Amino acid sequence: METNEEAELCFPQLLNISCIKHMRPHFETILLYMLMSFFSLLTVFLNLLVIISISHFRQLHTPTNLLLLSLAVSDFLVGLIVMPFQILFSEPCWLLGDLVCALYYLLPFITISASIGNMVMISVDRYVAICDPLQYPTKVTQKRVQISVLLCWIYSVFYSCLILFDNLKQPGRYNSCYGECVITVNGAFDLVLTFIIPISSIIILYLRVFVVAVSQARSMRSHIAAVKLQRSVTVTVKKSELKAARTLGVVVAVFLICYCPYYCVSLSGYYLMVGSSANFFVFFLVIFNSCLNPLIYAFFYPWFRKSIKLIVTFEILQPHSCQINVL
Repeated sequence: METNEEAELCFPQLLNISCIKHMRPHFETILLYMLMSFFSLLTVFLNLLVIISISHFRQLHTPTNLLLLSLAVSDFLVGLIVMPFQILFSEPCWLLGDLVCALYYLLPFITISASIGNMVMISVDRYVAICDPLQYPTKVTQKRVQISVLLCWIYSVFYSCLILFDNLKQPGRYNSCYGECVITVNGAFDLVLTFIIPISSIIILYLRVFVVAVSQARSMRSHIAAVKLQRSVTVTVKKSELKAARTLGVVVAVFLICYCPYYCVSLSGYYLMVGSSANFFVFFLVIFNSCLNPLIYAFFYPWFRKSIKLIVTFEILQPHSCQINVL
């Protein structure tokens, strides 16, 4: 009987301070490993295609695509590091130590914060492009967007270190036993800064974009027959901007669907046990968003489909391939 009790502990040699193993059914564990491994590889592969496409082809070096590149980098890191580590949380015990536990949580906080920041910047970009198209080229320049992206990532790192400061300063301080990986953050503070303020901003900006886009679409339809050659160019530009707004609107909508359950749990005041099925589901939904974004680009953006064809056929290795027309 004593042997069985010891077998149920994470560290049998530490009888009084070891956590108890909470074993999952074998089939459930295997299925979980297979799904997470598949989505991890798929997320890395798809976002790598986005990164290579926008970085390599000069035609894609636009302010909007630079924001998509930044988003793809954060999604790539999720697939490369966050998803594989999430597999470890499906294990009944945490065996990598308190410091690795604290450092592991740091990266999801950075990538989630950066993703939210990128979504806000994408919404601002579309707002200016649709609501103030004449001033867009002067207001939204490549250099300004580069600085904004850099500041977004610096803020994400600083904010994540700040909110996890106690956990990083004294790793394992909130663990109740050996074999546990528990962190504590100021939930209300995090909820306001990473959910309520940015999500409200995104919704308000896109509602404004939607209203103006509908108005412009009606205006274009009513005047399309009488338009002159010079104005037809303007109409074409407006159509492309509207199409980009619709596509990025889908990206934002999917983002909200994936992120809202995670933060709504916090907003409701409920606490999900780390390692529980409910906690795993809401967090998996957040990281699964990183896999969905490139699929949305592939479905809506012809340039991404052309870029993928050039990449997988190794045509990008040819001289001057960066000048190929992909639009």
